[in-house]
Amino acid sequence: MHPILFHFNGFTLYTYGFFLALGFITAVWFSKRNARFYDLKPDDISDLFFVILVCGILGARLLYVLINFAYFQHNLLEIFTIWKGGLVFFGGFIGGITGSIVMLKIKKLPVFKSADTIAPGVALGHAIGRLGCFFAGCCYGRECTLPFAVTFTHPKSLAPLDVYLHPTQIYMVVANLCLFFILVWIQKHKRFNGMVFVSYIIIYSVFRFIIEFFRGDFRGNFFFDFLSLSQGIGALVTIIALILLVKLARSANGHR
Repeated sequence: MHPILFHFNGFTLYTYGFFLALGFITAVWFSKRNARFYDLKPDDISDLFFVILVCGILGARLLYVLINFAYFQHNLLEIFTIWKGGLVFFGGFIGGITGSIVMLKIKKLPVFKSADTIAPGVALGHAIGRLGCFFAGCCYGRECTLPFAVTFTHPKSLAPLDVYLHPTQIYMVVANLCLFFILVWIQKHKRFNGMVFVSYIIIYSVFRFIIEFFRGDFRGNFFFDFLSLSQGIGALVTIIALILLVKLARSANGHR
């Protein structure tokens, strides 16, 4: 594909970084508009996304480095080249959640209402960001002979060259777009704060768990060679989210 968008006077704009930035901007834009639905201040949402950006990138990169530690221990400077690709969503999710809770507690803002506000926007931004993965060749799929298989030919692509692969990056784009519309629908019918956000966690984890079976890049092992680390984390997160969803629903119905 096209891992480099363009060169200009010694400046290189990487396609991965461009779509990552575009996805983040889209997530902020939608979430600030969505804040009106929850009677929250758009500026507070902007502050929240700044925390998510910093903590999310740190967490996503850290998990990627840990998974690929055999490579990075001999290439320490490569740890900081995130514009070339190499972020793990669940690492960013954990980092972003941790930083967000601290920030919301400090500013005394409602945690679950704020989480519901940004969940659809995050799904939409994630869909756009995954296009960057496609052009960079990271998060590539297994070899296949399907009519919609893709091949990567650019020498700087992170994917194997000149072989037919599952377009797993596009699978994730479609999954996140579907998730966005599902969350918008849930938002219109929500019965309690936290319902949209917890639904986001559960549905995304299910989508990701399935798509991981078609991935061809190394993502760490969780259960021998059958499940990847992301699948293991996703399964654990889903269980926790389901328990939380039940508790929030019971609380909303007056049960303790």
